[in-house]
Amino acid sequence: MSYLNNATITVDAILTKKGRELLAQGRSAFNITKFALADDEIDYDLWNPSHPGGTDYYGSTIENLPILQAVPDETQSLKYKLITLPPGTTHVPYINPDSTGLGSGVIDLKTNETSPQSGRQIMPKTIHLNNTGTAAAEDVNLTYSYHILDNTYATFSDEMSRPKGRSIAKSGISNSVGVILVATGEQLPQGTTATTKLIITGDQTGARFVIPVTVTQRTV
Repeated sequence: MSYLNNATITVDAILTKKGRELLAQGRSAFNITKFALADDEIDYDLWNPSHPGGTDYYGSTIENLPILQAVPDETQSLKYKLITLPPGTTHVPYINPDSTGLGSGVIDLKTNETSPQSGRQIMPKTIHLNNTGTAAAEDVNLTYSYHILDNTYATFSDEMSRPKGRSIAKSGISNSVGVILVATGEQLPQGTTATTKLIITGDQTGARFVIPVTVTQRTV
């Protein structure tokens, strides 16, 4: 869903299959109770406090940016959701790239790593900064959502039976549990490497972290 432009409140929406089913049942069945907002198209670097027109024009370039049309691909839309944080918050929480199981680089799997024992456990941690910019205590009550953009060669350990070659997701996972990433067992052409991405999003904070995933052939 997206606004058609920034001068009206006309909304462009693409319904899911379930949404179309409900709409066909009548207006009483099609009842929107929740929604999310995002600012994917906004480049805040364009905020210009040096604009010669004064304070009314600091954000004029931002306000005139083109607005994205509705996109049915959940991995490409609503990447940067607007969230509500406690009053007085001065720093946005972020997922620590050095969290256990994450590291700051690529997750490497091999084609024979198709069991939880040989997979990679991902247990993200979110860093909260206090008003001085230093790390505060970790919130242990957070949950996370995970997306693998293409599960042809890599998937979650408990999703091995899902059809391959599509986005796969798991939501609402406690940070004390995390997920286990494994190779699907799909054979790779000789000498090639498969790649995809794992996207982690904090359900409460909106923090987002993307990890490249590579799958290589089993070494004989």
